[in-house]
Amino acid sequence: MFTALFGSVESGLIYAIMALGVYLSFRILDFPDLTVDGSFVTGAAVSAVLIVNGVNPFLATLVALIVGFLAGCITGVLHTKGNINPLLSGILMMIALYSINLRIMGKSNVPLLQEETVFTQLLEGWNKLGIDAAIQQLFISIGLEGFVPKTWSVVIIMLILIFVIKYILDYFLKTEMGLAIRAVGDNQNMITSFSANTDMLKIVGLGLSNALVAFSGAFIAQYNGFSDVGMGIGMIIIGLASVIIGEAIVGTKTIVKATIAVIIGAILYRIIVAMALRVNFFETGDMKLITACIVIGALVIPQIIDKQKDKRKKGLRRKRGVGDATIRPNI
Repeated sequence: MFTALFGSVESGLIYAIMALGVYLSFRILDFPDLTVDGSFVTGAAVSAVLIVNGVNPFLATLVALIVGFLAGCITGVLHTKGNINPLLSGILMMIALYSINLRIMGKSNVPLLQEETVFTQLLEGWNKLGIDAAIQQLFISIGLEGFVPKTWSVVIIMLILIFVIKYILDYFLKTEMGLAIRAVGDNQNMITSFSANTDMLKIVGLGLSNALVAFSGAFIAQYNGFSDVGMGIGMIIIGLASVIIGEAIVGTKTIVKATIAVIIGAILYRIIVAMALRVNFFETGDMKLITACIVIGALVIPQIIDKQKDKRKKGLRRKRGVGDATIRPNI
């Protein structure tokens, strides 16, 4: 059980990068961008093909980020310059990327099990530090030797990376351009009245969003050991689930708090899925159904709770009103 949960935290941290990209388009720009399902695979495909052809894994991952940025920019151009509906422009780009991803890979699946990846190279340097041995000794000393993972390298390295990305994103959204992008999502008419180039802001925002998504896809391909043309199906739902779950638990009063919420939501989502799949009733093929149920629950339950709170407040007000009415005639 502990091993399964630990693996969920590992993958959750990687998917958190994708969730931050979805947060950028869905919450900041208020743009329902379905390009995510395609750009996630694009990042995986580009990194996998480059690695197989002998390119350094770190460089291959960086190239995947750049290609994801270009894909997002094209979606933005379709919407702003082509006057295409936001939802439709994302769908069109997603469909186009399916064929492009097949072209990039040359086949439907590219294995990476025998290749050097970011994680294998980091593991080599990590083992020299002796941190795993120290952690294992600590667990054994408190009688938890059966719960010790083989390595903590992925969790710790991805924690560092995700918080670096979070810090950069938080900082960017407080800059002049970042504030303008936030304003476009909140009130486009207002920012237009200040002579801001809203088209360019949308294009840049969608580019950054899909850059993070493709970046996550590149890491997932190297983490799983393969890139597959169908691995991006439902990514937008997973991203939205992470955003919604995190917001329901942590809140969204500030940008710093909101990005923390997205990261926590991504990890919790993977843990919930892992626990659900351990139930005998569910099978591996039910993962999309579980995802849909999680999103529905995350959307509906907070509304039910809010309605109950409102009813209680109204009930208290009525009681106070009745109390005041009975007292006043006697005065």
